[in-house]
Amino acid sequence: MEFKYIIIQAGGKGTRLAHLTANKPKGIVPVNNLPMIFHLFNKYKDKKFIIICDYLHEVLERYLKVFSPVDYRCVVATTKGTCAGMKESIALIPDNEPFMISWSDLIFNDEFDEKVVKGNAIGTPVDFECRWSFKDGHFIEERSVEHGVAGVFFFENKKVIEDVPVEGEFVRYLSTKEDVKFQDVKLLGVKEVGTLLAYDSEQKENVCRPFNKIEIKGDKLYKYGITEQGKKIAIDEINWYNYAKDKLDNRYLPKVYSTDPLCMELIKGKNAFKLDLNNEQKRTVLTNCVNGLNYLHSVEEVPADKASIFKCYYEKTWDRLNKIEELVPFAKDKEITINGKAFRNPFYLKDRIKEIIEKEFMEEAKIVFIDPRGYFGNTKLYADPYYDFAKLYYSFFGNYDQFNNKKFLLDVHEDNVELSIESSGYEFLEDEFFSKIKDFEPRKIRFLHALIWLSLTTYAWEDYDSICGAFYKGTMLMEEAIKLFD
Repeated sequence: MEFKYIIIQAGGKGTRLAHLTANKPKGIVPVNNLPMIFHLFNKYKDKKFIIICDYLHEVLERYLKVFSPVDYRCVVATTKGTCAGMKESIALIPDNEPFMISWSDLIFNDEFDEKVVKGNAIGTPVDFECRWSFKDGHFIEERSVEHGVAGVFFFENKKVIEDVPVEGEFVRYLSTKEDVKFQDVKLLGVKEVGTLLAYDSEQKENVCRPFNKIEIKGDKLYKYGITEQGKKIAIDEINWYNYAKDKLDNRYLPKVYSTDPLCMELIKGKNAFKLDLNNEQKRTVLTNCVNGLNYLHSVEEVPADKASIFKCYYEKTWDRLNKIEELVPFAKDKEITINGKAFRNPFYLKDRIKEIIEKEFMEEAKIVFIDPRGYFGNTKLYADPYYDFAKLYYSFFGNYDQFNNKKFLLDVHEDNVELSIESSGYEFLEDEFFSKIKDFEPRKIRFLHALIWLSLTTYAWEDYDSICGAFYKGTMLMEEAIKLFD
């Protein structure tokens, strides 16, 4: 079936997803590095979407305003049930236009082909159970996998359901439409993630950003850029490896088999934060990381590009923060209460932050060979070594890796925020870390650490809680960092 319009029923509190919907509606809970409904957006980029919302609809509307890649319109439901908002939504669809309806907790991939749909149709699942069944042309309130009603519907035109009630259960309403003949269509590759158990089972092991895709095949790792941003980063990373193979001791580099796509040796190990290490082993891990950066930085030094420093530390940070000022709760307030303490909002510290960057980082700039990011502002391959050590600090002592793997709790209340991030257990080595990098001022590391968290806000755009959590974490750290320069 050819259709231009898709209605997404994204209402409801998503209580079956527990803490995941404490601060956001279920439609933007991330699944495999993308908000739920963005999987549908990506499959049908050229369609017009009508999104029904109610619970925390302001969050959904503000989020989509910043990040939506498709043509959409929100309808705020004022009643209850899966019929809520349907009448208002179909009113937005032109006469005689075919359309599709989908529940927001269904994840589509390329395997399902809508061209198999002929006329009015009911989607039935392949491997998950539904509360309603569709057998022999009739709806039955009976649990089933083989004959289940999965929450995907196709209609030839809106006249088919123009008498839909303003509230109640949509499938129950359809069961009264004895005069309408429905085809049942298998939803190949479509997953349901409406419960916490289903959500956890669908999550993949390889955590990455929405602009990347990682595949592991035997002893090789493939990395693809899947958006313009991802492709640009991939080019920089490939250029780094091409340059580094002639500069670095091979002991410090994985084997690179190809660069289009980037294919390299799979390192048989785990991230440090996932290992159960004793204190001495943790000390060895930290020492090796510091030594590795020191070696990298010793390879080559070039004249400083102050414009790149300003771009990376100041312009990038505010480019990202400006996008989420309307999205994050309290981001317009002069002070934000986090974990029971008031902190100055970084938006009101912008001039002071700029002064510190110009005085402390641009006047005494030093540019060296950096880690495999491959870029720093306008500069390729080289960067301020402070940045590398701040990123290392961010991982070991800021517990970024735990945060990145969603090991944090965020509660947004009416006038305050509570944020806690699971520890990786390296805090006892913080003083030792600074003793190993004696040429670097701790206050500068801590200042950049705060900036990095603030910059994470839109880099981690796929998860609303991560956007907010990164902003609040950066807010706390920036308050403390600025005091070190006053």
